[in-house]
Amino acid sequence: MQLDFDRPRAADLSSPEIWLKTLFSSKAARDGKIIRRSLRDIRRYCGLEAFLAEVNRRGYRAFENSGQVIIFCNHAPIRRVSETANRP
Repeated sequence: MQLDFDRPRAADLSSPEIWLKTLFSSKAARDGKIIRRSLRDIRRYCGLEAFLAEVNRRGYRAFENSGQVIIFCNHAPIRRVSETANRP
């Protein structure tokens, strides 16, 4: 059985503080990569206000699209690489 250490275990979901600590101690977050979580889970497990406060405290940036939140766990510049096609 393969374990996914970047996903919170059921016991870790018992408090917002533990959920946030688990999220930001994932290997991807520790390595300065990006992590993704559903907005629904963020609201369910810790609340959007607490989540955004922790993102801001760490100096990270978070973006939401179609119910998914992408967290850039570093301070590198973000550059848009594609443009939306012009719509009539």
